[in-house]
Amino acid sequence: MMGIRNEHTIASNCAISGRGYWSGKDVRVTCCPAPAGTGIVLVRSDLPGEPECPANTHFATGVSFRTNLANGPAKFEMVEHLLAAFAGLEIDNCRVEISSEELPGLDGSSLPYVEALQEAGLVIQAAASQPLIIRDSFRTEHGGGYIDVSPTTQGEAAYEYHLDYGPDSAIREQSFRCVPTPHTFARQVASARTFVTADQALQLRQSGVASHVTHQDLLVISDEGPVDNEYRFRNECARHKTLDLIGDLSLAGVTLIGQFSSVRGGHQLNGMVAVRLAELAQQQQRNQRANQTIGLQQRRAA
Repeated sequence: MMGIRNEHTIASNCAISGRGYWSGKDVRVTCCPAPAGTGIVLVRSDLPGEPECPANTHFATGVSFRTNLANGPAKFEMVEHLLAAFAGLEIDNCRVEISSEELPGLDGSSLPYVEALQEAGLVIQAAASQPLIIRDSFRTEHGGGYIDVSPTTQGEAAYEYHLDYGPDSAIREQSFRCVPTPHTFARQVASARTFVTADQALQLRQSGVASHVTHQDLLVISDEGPVDNEYRFRNECARHKTLDLIGDLSLAGVTLIGQFSSVRGGHQLNGMVAVRLAELAQQQQRNQRANQTIGLQQRRAA
């Protein structure tokens, strides 16, 4: 993700349909081109007046297993896989019409979104994207995990995830690191799937949630490995956590330039860091405007 580039939207509409993991409801997601400066805007096409919610930190809530957005009646659940597809493909502006509150689970990854968006095609827009260049390192901690944010000299974003659930977990310790471009994101990250342990899957079903979800809809992992399924990558779980990280941090609303390393992080921690990044972006923009004003005053004085 190079920081100096123009904004992008898609060339034509594209649609993806499926069922929500949690609700089991059928839902259709239609992605539409949008003008420069729009950002990613989610629209409840099933509600009167089609209420909208911008995909940014002001409207986001990270909860267990998913990230949600809400702006009045415009509520959306499990948005991170869609947002990761937009961020990974460097799509800045899109209007997304959604026919239910929960987005479809699909195969548990971003790949169906990526394939649909690639089929729609990309349009380069006249406006320059807004980069956030990380100048100073910081760490954010929550729930036993942490995310380190640090500068880079390469003019790109690097994401890293270290997964460690302890020696008693069915999911072994693993890591993944990537510098996503649209090509590498599509090949190395987009197809990594949502996962749960067999014990977690049983608890969810006993609570009456996700009873329609099969072992082919996501990875259910026992001590012997995936149940009735196979890994797409040796470190697929760490790759999926990286996918979530990319999607959640995109809520900062800018093109990120820096290094983002998560250790045992989840959606709530990702959301906390996204808020911090959005604040840094706003401060950076204020500083730029102030410097431009000072420069203009100096030229006039000369």
